[in-house]
Amino acid sequence: MKKLLSLCRAAVDKYNMIDEGDRIAVGVSGGKDSVALLTALARLREFYPKSFEIEAVTLDYNFYGEKGDFTEIKALCDSLKVNYTVKSTELYSVIFEQRKEKNPCALCAKMRRGILHDTAKELGCNKIALGHHLDDAAETFMMNLLDGGQIGCFSPVSYLSVKDLYLIRPLIFLYEKDIEKTVKNENLPVVKSKCPADRVTERQRVKELLKNLEKDYPALREKIIGALQSGDISGWGIE
Repeated sequence: MKKLLSLCRAAVDKYNMIDEGDRIAVGVSGGKDSVALLTALARLREFYPKSFEIEAVTLDYNFYGEKGDFTEIKALCDSLKVNYTVKSTELYSVIFEQRKEKNPCALCAKMRRGILHDTAKELGCNKIALGHHLDDAAETFMMNLLDGGQIGCFSPVSYLSVKDLYLIRPLIFLYEKDIEKTVKNENLPVVKSKCPADRVTERQRVKELLKNLEKDYPALREKIIGALQSGDISGWGIE
């Protein structure tokens, strides 16, 4: 946890992610990245020089018409002294049963973002923290290049003028393997995804591509992040 917390704070400081009096909604899917993010921010809250509050938010997709079991996530939030909200949605029904999407991820992401943004506003939050890490950034860069012919990535900090919300990504300096190790060592609860499209996505294919490329080009993901920073691409520039 020490390494995760250190690199989380480094990202927060580098990109000025947290200001005095912020109320931050943490998107908690139940996966390893989101529970690690929630835990890191809850602990950072204890000693960070700027005072801030956090709210944990889970969107229940109601997969196969059944409510999700987030009992362990609720217990984690209680131990961290974080208020926890589970928002019931019809995401599974709309995407997989009504529309029968062959490529569901894009629509799901759009709908999920909208619900999360609205829920954050309902809770009085001015920022949303998302659990994207270094590997996610490298994969997004490659997907934009290979699929869209564009040079770009998500930003460390984004402002949504329509909702008057900031999106922050405090885990962007962490490799996925480091997050996995921390979650295991800290015995943090993880809720396995029931999504029918889990691990059969374009992102998974790009993940495997990068893994294979790094056999010949070591530290390729780190080099991609370095290029984003030195080129000041998508708000990644550093002084």
